Amino acid sequence: MGELILIVEDEEKLARLMADYLAQADFQTVCLGDGSLVTDWVQEHEPALVLLDLMLPGKNGFDICKEIRAFSSVPLIMTTARVEEIDRLLGLELGADDYICKPFSPREVVARVKAVLRRIAGGNGSALKGLELDESRYLARLDGHNLDLTAVEFKLLQFLVAHHGRIYGRQQLMYHIYPDERVVADRTIDSHIKKLRRKIAAVWPDKELICSVYGVGYKFEPTGKR
Repeated sequence: MGELILIVEDEEKLARLMADYLAQADFQTVCLGDGSLVTDWVQEHEPALVLLDLMLPGKNGFDICKEIRAFSSVPLIMTTARVEEIDRLLGLELGADDYICKPFSPREVVARVKAVLRRIAGGNGSALKGLELDESRYLARLDGHNLDLTAVEFKLLQFLVAHHGRIYGRQQLMYHIYPDERVVADRTIDSHIKKLRRKIAAVWPDKELICSVYGVGYKFEPTGKR
C-alpha cells in the first residue's frame, strides 16, 4: 500500500476526483470536508501529506495549518481559489510547503504531491559534510570545531538542517523550538539566526548556510557558495 494522503476539501466531486488520481499513482487517500475535524485526525493518523483547502466549513485552512504546525512538520499543500499574493505568502509563513490555485488539473496535484514528498525525503538525510549534530549533548561541530551553541540555537539549527532547502517563517520556527508555547517576540528568531550565522562564520567565513528569503523566512542551504 502507498503513502497516506489526507484530502481536506468540502467540494465532494473535487475531493473524489483528486482521490481517484492519487489512487492511480499508488497513494492511499482519506477525504474530510469539515475543517474542525482535521487537526485531531492528523494527530491520530499521521498522514504522509495533507492537501488542504483554504475555505472550509468549521475552520479555515490557515487556522488548521497553524494548529498542525504546532505539533507536526507533515507536508502541507494548500489548494484554493484565492490567488492574492498576501494569501500565498501567509500560507507559506504559517508553514505550507506548496500552494495550488484553483482551477487545477488533478495531474498537477499528483505531480506536486510527489515533488513535495521527494523534497522532504531528501531533507531528512545527511545535509552537509563536515557538520555533526549530537542531540544527546546538544553539541554541534563543524569541521571538528565546536560551535558552542545554546540549547535553543542547537534545536533551531537541527530543525533547519533536517529540512534543508525548505523555507520556514518566524512563527513556524518558534513553534518548533519553543514547544511549551511560551510567548516570545517573533523577532527573537532573527536574533537566534544572527548568532548561528556568526558562529558558523567563525569556522567557514566564506560560506552562508542559513539563507534569508525576503518576506517569507529562512532556509538551510548546504550548497551555499563558499
